[in-house]
Amino acid sequence: MLVTQGPQFNGKASKRLHVMAKPIGAACNIDCTYCYYLSKQDLLEYKKGCSPKMDDETLETYIRQYIEGQNTPEIIFSWQGGEPTILGLAYFRKIVELQKKYQPAGVKIANDLQTNGTLLNDEWCEFLAQHQFLVGLSIDGPELLHNAYRTNKAGRGTFKQVMKAVDLLHKHKVKFATLTCVNNLTSKNPLDVYRFLRDVVKSPQMQFIPIVEQKTFRTTAPQTWHPQTQLRQGDKRLNPWHKNSVVEPWCTSAEAWGDFLIAVFDEWVNNDIGKVFVQYFEASVETWMGRKNPLCTLGEICGKGLAMESNGDVFTCDHYVYPEYQVGNIHHQKLDEMAYSSEQQKFGFAKSRTLTSQCQQCDYKFACYGECPKNRFIRTKDGEPGLNYLCAGWKKFFNHADSTLTYILRATGHPVANGKFRDGLLKAHSPQYSYVHNRA
Repeated sequence: MLVTQGPQFNGKASKRLHVMAKPIGAACNIDCTYCYYLSKQDLLEYKKGCSPKMDDETLETYIRQYIEGQNTPEIIFSWQGGEPTILGLAYFRKIVELQKKYQPAGVKIANDLQTNGTLLNDEWCEFLAQHQFLVGLSIDGPELLHNAYRTNKAGRGTFKQVMKAVDLLHKHKVKFATLTCVNNLTSKNPLDVYRFLRDVVKSPQMQFIPIVEQKTFRTTAPQTWHPQTQLRQGDKRLNPWHKNSVVEPWCTSAEAWGDFLIAVFDEWVNNDIGKVFVQYFEASVETWMGRKNPLCTLGEICGKGLAMESNGDVFTCDHYVYPEYQVGNIHHQKLDEMAYSSEQQKFGFAKSRTLTSQCQQCDYKFACYGECPKNRFIRTKDGEPGLNYLCAGWKKFFNHADSTLTYILRATGHPVANGKFRDGLLKAHSPQYSYVHNRA
């Protein structure tokens, strides 16, 4: 029997985990209309009058356990919120000190920080550049589109503050990526958004996030919905603008999401491929090549990114921070034991094991595996529950991009393992093959 050895590091099996830590919980200095996390302050029963700040003991316990639970050349810490910069620069200096305290020999420690940017200044950016933090900056596009939903506590837009942060990040050469929410407004203005990020913000990496939330999301955990409440694909009540819609009015529709991706993809292919990194498109190239999708929302298995609240409570996923999905607390269990528990594995494998028949038969199952399970709250046209709300949009995009992705791979000498034009499937006399072949 041939026994093959898995990845190794320091003479032992490689071991990696990822946690999105919320050291300030859901507390934030601005008040975005569509934020899915602000409501956690009520759901998780934060003590009234008390700061949700992660205390020193919990912070050190977390950093120690996170490092001890991994065996890999690089360990990446992710700091999110709420708004983590509320904690102040001294808090993050302490984080770096603790990381150095527990850093194993030969292991690199890296950090990423998700922020709305409004509190960044020269001192912050000097620190971020010095310690090579990757900053995720939330910005939704030009001023009118950004200010529509990303407002401060007084209801005023935050665009000018965020653009000051953009200037500071460039000035101090801080590594950053932009995170842009695709909602009911930005989804209708794809090129305005993309060109602004490319030409004005000069974003080196772009991440687009479809905004999808049922009206019950503040209190009802995913997969606890009653099957009878799920509407069939195509039902008009799934449109955010319908008076009886089941989703919030600021959400993108499935069709608008597909149209947004198509418009941006065509602009990217025609002008920016190889120069601008768009997360979804780069991931699709890899997937068409036959590699595993690097994004949890589109991969076959999820559950690899846990979320931790400021008191040490750990949850299966950032979008599953509900009591039903708590897997433990770092003061009572080890972080790696929770990450590799049978409960967490069951959660992760359920993504591909609970696909509808419509998904199983889809030509693009390989490209999304039913996308994020938290969005699977509608029925197929045949009435089977568990279909993703964005299904029609994703399929529209995949259909559109298929031949172009095939062309990109063949033109660069790479295999085409997936899609309608994949290697080994096409015949020379096929009209579709001739089209792709001629382009390549």
